[in-house]
Amino acid sequence: MRFMMLIKSDAQTEAGVMPDEKILTAMGKYNEELVKAGALLAGEGLHPSSKGFRIHNTAGKLTVTDGPFAETNELIAGFWMIEAKSMEEAIEWAKRVPFDADGPSATTGGTGQIEIRQVTEFSDFPPDFFESGEAGQESDAPGGNPGATGPEIQPPTPDGKPKLRYMMMFKADKNTEAGILPDKKVFDEMGKAMGAMAAAGVLINGEGLQPSSKGARVQFSQGKRIVTDGPFAETKELICGYVIVQVDSKEEAIEWAKRGLKIHGDGESEARQVFQASDFGAEFTPELREAEERMREQIRQSSK
Repeated sequence: MRFMMLIKSDAQTEAGVMPDEKILTAMGKYNEELVKAGALLAGEGLHPSSKGFRIHNTAGKLTVTDGPFAETNELIAGFWMIEAKSMEEAIEWAKRVPFDADGPSATTGGTGQIEIRQVTEFSDFPPDFFESGEAGQESDAPGGNPGATGPEIQPPTPDGKPKLRYMMMFKADKNTEAGILPDKKVFDEMGKAMGAMAAAGVLINGEGLQPSSKGARVQFSQGKRIVTDGPFAETKELICGYVIVQVDSKEEAIEWAKRGLKIHGDGESEARQVFQASDFGAEFTPELREAEERMREQIRQSSK
């Protein structure tokens, strides 16, 4: 079973305060524990919402709004994708995130919140959901698998700068929170869009998430860890799925996000820029950089 562990934002992360070496070291050790256990599938940090945007679809009319966004406590600052045998095991991993006051507390004050959401697998769909000959098949092409992994990071943009990576998150609604599956036509269009992204060298990966009723939260405060089972009330800030893309510009990211939201119909998507190694300064020491590269290489090898 796969689970996303979503780190919630706070005032410091939204202010763009970069983690210091102590925090990065502690998180690096935690990541290495996940890798050694064969649990870590992916992990990214997100820039403040001031570098993001939202797209609203109302009866086919698309409106783009630039960040920052007000609801700090419900925004996402980063995530891990892990493999676990059960929700209970995923919760135990979430409890081990180094938020403790005697650990990396310079930006968190020993507080923080992790939301755990189960990833939707093909086995979660009824056997007759797919057309004949396609049922239960996970194609190597992202067009046939909404959770497929796309290409490696592409070469720099024409001006020599690294590709920009954006995490595009689709907001939940009453239907997704009730566990209602998308219409087959919508699902097919989603697959085609993912295929187009892959063909354009844009898609990195994408997943759908189970309703928050199958999720949990771990709240850290003054050394305590409080676990709360879903569902969660703030539906409009929950996400039901995401894709991560690599693009030349924010404008290109907006066009891909518009295409995705048109398929989803009325609702909202939020896009946030993903951290790159080049975004860090002196706090990202050569040792930390080497550890980060080693971790990502281990993830790549384990996914083959």
